[in-house]
Amino acid sequence: MKEEAIRKYAGLMKELDLTGLEVKEDGYELRLERGGRPVPASTETYVVADSAPEAKPEVKAEEGTVITSPMVGVFYAAPAENAEPFVKVGSKVRKGDTLCLIEAMKLMNEIASEESGTILEIYATNGKIVEYGAPLFRIGRA
Repeated sequence: MKEEAIRKYAGLMKELDLTGLEVKEDGYELRLERGGRPVPASTETYVVADSAPEAKPEVKAEEGTVITSPMVGVFYAAPAENAEPFVKVGSKVRKGDTLCLIEAMKLMNEIASEESGTILEIYATNGKIVEYGAPLFRIGRA
């Protein structure tokens, strides 16, 4: 594969804010990653986060249920970068509806609503690391 093609893919990664990309083209296989040290493709890869986890937002004792993060990972409000978020403040949700994704160890984990109601508050920031037990959403009863 030519250097200009590799640079094109690296530029695409930066433009789309991707942490990894695999390309199979014309008999070549290319794997690019950002944020970690290079390792052979046959081993597990762990990407070091560029920023420290955010401090837990202050949650007031108000009406509704606070949904917390079941794991440490990167919070994503939408299924794709340019897609609409799963929920917004004021969205009506039913028990089991997907609220967000949390990426942990290169796996996307869907976080589902624990009850039906209305999204009153969103505490997490898209693309930022959340800690275990960090508040993500506050849902008011329907």
